[in-house]
Amino acid sequence: MNNSARMRLSAGLVVLSTAFPSVHAQTNISVYGVADAGLVLERGTPTGNATNISSGVSAGNRLGIKGKEDLGDGNAAIFLLENGYNIDTGTAGQGGLLFGRQAYVGLSGAAGTLTAGRQYSPYYKVMRDVADPFGIGFAGNSLNIMAGNTRVNNMVEYQSPRVGDWSADIGYGAGEIAGDSSLGSTISTALAYTHGIVSLYAVEHRREQTTMKDHTSNSLFVAKVNLDTVAVSVAHAQNLGFGAARSNDSLLGVTVPFGRHKLLGSVIVHHDRVPVSGTAQQYGIAYVYSLSKRTELYAAYAHINNHSATKFTVGNGTDVGSGNTATNLGIRHNF
Repeated sequence: MNNSARMRLSAGLVVLSTAFPSVHAQTNISVYGVADAGLVLERGTPTGNATNISSGVSAGNRLGIKGKEDLGDGNAAIFLLENGYNIDTGTAGQGGLLFGRQAYVGLSGAAGTLTAGRQYSPYYKVMRDVADPFGIGFAGNSLNIMAGNTRVNNMVEYQSPRVGDWSADIGYGAGEIAGDSSLGSTISTALAYTHGIVSLYAVEHRREQTTMKDHTSNSLFVAKVNLDTVAVSVAHAQNLGFGAARSNDSLLGVTVPFGRHKLLGSVIVHHDRVPVSGTAQQYGIAYVYSLSKRTELYAAYAHINNHSATKFTVGNGTDVGSGNTATNLGIRHNF
């Protein structure tokens, strides 16, 4: 299916979701999305400075359909289909996948939520929602340096209800390789403790190699304090790569909301341990002004100091970037 056909199908699904009032009476279906575009100024690229109009700078652009059917006794059937797109060119994101951002179906109730499909990993959700003040967007995106483990195909995920101060999120992605079901598989787990203004998370993500007995793993520990005037997050990750490569990352983040305004900032320090020693530091800051509940203007800046063999670049919510310094100016609308 080419990009034109994919976009026509997406448009058709949107029309179908609003065309049948009888369906809405039984299942709550909604269309949602993000439209984001910004000016990106890059410095320190291999070929010189660059200026671009980019898509999804603060957050990846998306067009989604989600639904929930009440099954009684507090239980529900749920689904979500989310397409990614590039607003600067009109092309499909995530390599042209029709629902490349997310696609899942499942059940929810008092015992928790069970879903299956292409989904965000528990590891990624803690990075995005807890550790990173930039929410995996803007020039200060933590994934410029740290592992994100964003999506997992063929994943069955269970999210527990909150029991006291505790909750858990567990995902298993099948490798689907004949002869050895462990090859290409993924396990991602998150254990959370929240009491008052303090939240603590212990997260683990392991992905098996597809052709041989080897794996990568990331262990993440996050603490966050949420006050009325400021939120502070501290995170530390231990990383194991293929071939026993080892590194670690430490993050300090801050969010300061005041009225329609919000300041974001973070510092990330990366250390490569094995096989080659190297370090890098990222410094990021952003300012967000809310024109309304759905529309924001933003400005962001980040710089990475690479040392020894490290070659990290400053990206944003969609692009990986090509230089070690970037400035963003843009607008985001949520619908």
